[in-house]
Amino acid sequence: MTPTLHDVARLAGVSIKTVSNVINHHPNVRPATRERVELAITELGYTPNLTARNLRSGRTGAFALAVPDLGLSYFAELAATIIQEAESRGVGVLVEQTGGDREREIELLRSPRRGLTDGLIFSPLGMGQEDVAHLDVAYPLVLLGERIFDGPSDHVTMQNVEAARAATEYLLAQGRRRIAVVGAHAGEVIGSAGLRLAGYRAALDAAGLDYDDDLVGYTTMWHRANGAETMRRLLDRGVAFDAVFGLNDTLALGAMRALQESGLRVPDDVWVVGFDDLDEAQYSIPSLATIDPGQDWIARTAVETLLARIEAPGERGPARRLLADFRLVRRESAPGAAPRD
Repeated sequence: MTPTLHDVARLAGVSIKTVSNVINHHPNVRPATRERVELAITELGYTPNLTARNLRSGRTGAFALAVPDLGLSYFAELAATIIQEAESRGVGVLVEQTGGDREREIELLRSPRRGLTDGLIFSPLGMGQEDVAHLDVAYPLVLLGERIFDGPSDHVTMQNVEAARAATEYLLAQGRRRIAVVGAHAGEVIGSAGLRLAGYRAALDAAGLDYDDDLVGYTTMWHRANGAETMRRLLDRGVAFDAVFGLNDTLALGAMRALQESGLRVPDDVWVVGFDDLDEAQYSIPSLATIDPGQDWIARTAVETLLARIEAPGERGPARRLLADFRLVRRESAPGAAPRD
């Protein structure tokens, strides 16, 4: 016979409510009790009846995740981590790509498909601060990214300005004075590119160095090809620099390829630092120094925050902004000494 919740409770010597709390990952279960219940579940081969549970609760047991482009390594890694975190809590994830198109993002927020899921983790790219009202929706929503701030939904994001400043200060501390930037967006203030460029400029100001727009390479997209192309333009213009700050890792990796093709050696001639700490950064030649912006924490916190909102539908409460910590990851492309505390 198929084991039941009662069977698990009897074998573990606990109440049915305690077994339910363990299955639903409630925090108020003592570790020893949780372990005993999990052992009983494993021994009996018990599988929760999710369909019945969802019918009783009025929930689907899944949420949606909307990202601009899974072809970008950052979003692919982020999505994988979010799915893993959700699955560990017995929740499914429906993934959608928006292509970073503003109209598609707005349509997604009000689409009838939202009724197929219990909530949404949303990373917009085409929408901007002027679209904040579109985030006032009737279902649980957690916002990611740097396109919209101070909206009506919880926002899990990273410290772009502070992290970019730390990357630039690290290069300055190692004696680099002509630091090129790859990946700026012309005229952008709010957004990853605008905020990271602001951090770069803040580090220069603190060091008493003038900002030189000739050192800034502009592009639209953040793929490897854009990093390589932007770097080639800087080299063709004869701009002198001794370090490169790629506003994300894929740009930095593309720029590093262009530098090597031109005969410049990394790090002997030019140091390179990226941003995102993608998995591939540690396997490039040379390995890429970068900023770890707390992606794992962002994924875990986004899932926890959304599920908490789903489980308490009548307790909307004030929107929260949750900021990830960051760290500098020193590797071969910028092999300086660790900064002093």
